[in-house]
Amino acid sequence: MAHDPAPPTRHLRIHQDRGHLVLEFHGEIDILAAMEITPILDSATGGPAPQVVIDLRPADFFDCSGLRLLYRARRRVLARDGRLHLVCTQPLTLRILRVTGLARLLPPSSSLDEALARPEATSGSV
Repeated sequence: MAHDPAPPTRHLRIHQDRGHLVLEFHGEIDILAAMEITPILDSATGGPAPQVVIDLRPADFFDCSGLRLLYRARRRVLARDGRLHLVCTQPLTLRILRVTGLARLLPPSSSLDEALARPEATSGSV
């Protein structure tokens, strides 16, 4: 995958791992953070067959703006025949993912190794 990583921002760090672009969300993922992350997320999910991992482990807070980012990434990746993995260990964020049903559509892994070992990354319709 040829993708130049975006420079780090307050809420996002990006690196490559095993052919996947890893987007680490940091700090409080709220509406202000989402405004900062959205253009970078769109770039990361805009090419053909994007291979993306969103890692929520460094996030301290995650609200509905963060959920919108995940749904947006999932929709864009599925539309381009790509793969999207999610890594999350925060109990409150995991609960939000389960309550909203997103955990069924984008099953969270507890580590990057576990996420990249999964054969299926996203499921369901766009």
